[in-house]
Amino acid sequence: MLHTTSTMGKVCPQALEPSTTCSFTCKQETLTLWMKSLVLNGKGCTVFDSNGQIAYRVDNYNCKHRDEVHLMDQNGDILFTMLKKQYKLSRFWEGYRFPATRNDQKGPCFRVSKTYKISRGGSIYEVELGLDKNQPYIHKIESSTCTSACKISNEVGVVVAELRRKKSHSGVDLGEDVFTMVVEQNIDLSLVMGLVVAYNLINCKM
Repeated sequence: MLHTTSTMGKVCPQALEPSTTCSFTCKQETLTLWMKSLVLNGKGCTVFDSNGQIAYRVDNYNCKHRDEVHLMDQNGDILFTMLKKQYKLSRFWEGYRFPATRNDQKGPCFRVSKTYKISRGGSIYEVELGLDKNQPYIHKIESSTCTSACKISNEVGVVVAELRRKKSHSGVDLGEDVFTMVVEQNIDLSLVMGLVVAYNLINCKM
């Protein structure tokens, strides 16, 4: 069962139709991230493009055991499978391009782990990319507060995506579970979404 369209309309008032968003951004893209699943009593999030159309979804039906989560496109097709892993005392999330299994020999596309805290409640998260191609490189996610707002930076420190609280045209905060996500040009949008989902899973926001 889905949430009512009236509720979604308050988050993103444009038409609620499937999106045709491509994987790589050809220009700077602005999306709306709603930390609600379309499934009643489910955990997850819904992402709308700049036209108010559904672009990505996470619908977790099993709320008690969130060690496997799927990022889907507008049609419900799985783009990434994210698995919760643990090594000694370290816990992290790995993302596998679909199809994938827990014992996938190819390895994960990315791994996100919390590294340390910074002042004023913020934290740094290490992002390892290219693991499935044996060409690893590092990005980082930095949160400045205890909310889900964050910035994703590449290996030279350039911000490639930012997640911040969404505000109305008059500057009113739309709530703790509604965010604006800005993704820069020539960035794999579905991969960024996978990183954002993993970041929120680490912080138990989903």
